[in-house]
Amino acid sequence: MPQKSPVAASGTIHWIGTGLSTGRTGLGLLCDRTERLVLWDRTAERAEDRLAGLGLAGRADVRALSPTALSDEVRAGDVVVSMLPAAEHPGLLRLAAARQAHFACTSYTSPELSESAQEMAADGLVVLTEAGLDPGIDHLMAHQLVQRARQEVGDTAASVHFTSFCGGVPVVPNDFRYRFSWAPYGVLAALGSPARFVAGGRERTAQHPWEATQPLVLDGEEFEVYPNRDSMPFAPQYGFPGGWHLDTFIRGTLRNAGWRAAWSEVFSTVRTRDDARIRALAKELADRYPTGAADRDRVVLSVALELRGPGGGTQWRGERLLDVTGEERESAMAKCVSLPLAFGLTRVLQGALSPGLHRAAESAEEANRWLSFLRGQGLRTRDLAPDGSDV
Repeated sequence: MPQKSPVAASGTIHWIGTGLSTGRTGLGLLCDRTERLVLWDRTAERAEDRLAGLGLAGRADVRALSPTALSDEVRAGDVVVSMLPAAEHPGLLRLAAARQAHFACTSYTSPELSESAQEMAADGLVVLTEAGLDPGIDHLMAHQLVQRARQEVGDTAASVHFTSFCGGVPVVPNDFRYRFSWAPYGVLAALGSPARFVAGGRERTAQHPWEATQPLVLDGEEFEVYPNRDSMPFAPQYGFPGGWHLDTFIRGTLRNAGWRAAWSEVFSTVRTRDDARIRALAKELADRYPTGAADRDRVVLSVALELRGPGGGTQWRGERLLDVTGEERESAMAKCVSLPLAFGLTRVLQGALSPGLHRAAESAEEANRWLSFLRGQGLRTRDLAPDGSDV
């Protein structure tokens, strides 16, 4: 089927959902850089309240969300942004396709999203996914490290070790070693999914990811990390050449030290696979350990890559660290999720992304462009030497 010409962006963005990841910085950027921003929530009053709470009152249109209302308002070239749970993405993507609109979200690319994106590419439409923090900024850092390593060492390495760990943690750890900064049920449910990764030169699966928890020291500070989801598809996505022999490839979650011991009750419940019990515990824990007005959250993201020669000696090593503390006006999580998404949306508006699927930036050149923008907005990643000191 011949591909149509790319659909020019209209300048209108429909931002659907006003949850904890809808940050002041990202949304404010879009207010400045797009012709029209429409914020959709269950009621227009809720959307107005959210704008006011972000200090953006009157800077965007507000609408009450329903499939009919959204379909009636979306026009060709608009961008539909889903900040709703992942289960809602396919329906919104189908609506966008039917209205000849582009689509964006921060979630992982499901097979359904990928298949729909292929169909939309033929119609000249852009589908942007994995454009938040994790997935999102972690992809940018990985592309950058892979580019540097290939420039220094080339496309052959006897042993390659890659890790990417990200987490939202309380600035002041409590006895639970966590405070909920996003959907509590989602946090617990994610622990019920097996994790697939490479360790010791072979592919492994952890049916209960927390059982693979390991200590990690970053900049002299102790954390705990464990594999999350399926890491395997990301090595080719990051451009790992075929001559790099993987010894370690793990994408996972970071928590405060002591997390595994503090969460024994959670693990026992997740093992039961009883959805009602898991939901009940999620609600109980959210009430017990909320992120209150006086609490500050923290985002820590570490991406490291090491290449070793036949004798085991290090040929090249790079590590990048993002460490952001929330402020009274905006949480670290909201800023780190909404800001890269907002920049990705400006790339759609500029016509800089070709029709089809884009997972944040999919080349080192584009990743450098995104990271440069984020630095200018106060989200700075930094290089660490092997001993933890700044390079």
